[in-house]
Amino acid sequence: MTSTPLSRSEAKDLTRRRLIRAAFAILDEEGEAGLTTVKVSKAAGIAQSSFYVHFKDRQELLRALGEQAGERLRGAMREARRRAREAPDDEALDDRERHREAFRIPLEAICRHPALFRLGLRTRHDPSSPLQEFAVETAAAYRAHLVADLASFGFPTERESDRRRLEMIADGIGALTNAMAIGHIDGRYPDLEEAVDVLVAFSYGYLGLLRKDSSAWSGNPPSAPFDGPPVDVCPEPGGSSKNGNL
Repeated sequence: MTSTPLSRSEAKDLTRRRLIRAAFAILDEEGEAGLTTVKVSKAAGIAQSSFYVHFKDRQELLRALGEQAGERLRGAMREARRRAREAPDDEALDDRERHREAFRIPLEAICRHPALFRLGLRTRHDPSSPLQEFAVETAAAYRAHLVADLASFGFPTERESDRRRLEMIADGIGALTNAMAIGHIDGRYPDLEEAVDVLVAFSYGYLGLLRKDSSAWSGNPPSAPFDGPPVDVCPEPGGSSKNGNL
């Protein structure tokens, strides 16, 4: 049985995807310093001259890595919201678990490619970097994801002040997410679910402030699930734990 030969465009697309996969692997294993056109070409199994058919230089390759990683993250967040929205009532995630997923998904995506994450942090405010656009778009996507998630729990977005307040909370949670991700990547916070616990607890604190600020509401603030941290965040000796407010 013979396979159908690839067209020229299909072969070109396949080679480009091989180069990107090889680049991600090298970046994850060796960091930015190890990402050279020679190494990427060799790992992809192509001649170095063929590299330049697909990418003008290393900078353009980095931009492609950022675009793909950003799209994966945005796609994962969209899929999580779709599952929660379309799941049958008897299978739907409860509000607390949906809230946890809002943090778990970005953390998992960040930790999948730690070197790219560090690059994004460093280049977010560097206009000369090929990764600036990726870093800015990723931060914006995470902010929008959190705002949508919070709004789905009943927090208002009708007024500009409502939206601004939720965006401020999302930016604060985003900064904390980055800190938790760095701690996990560095090995200080080995349990990713524990990092999710902390993010949830902090977010409950932010949202508690919103509930107390009557000027932020056009109607009655939602009750559940924001009555307090839903997870055990104060471990006691011997492995047991107790609920506590941060």
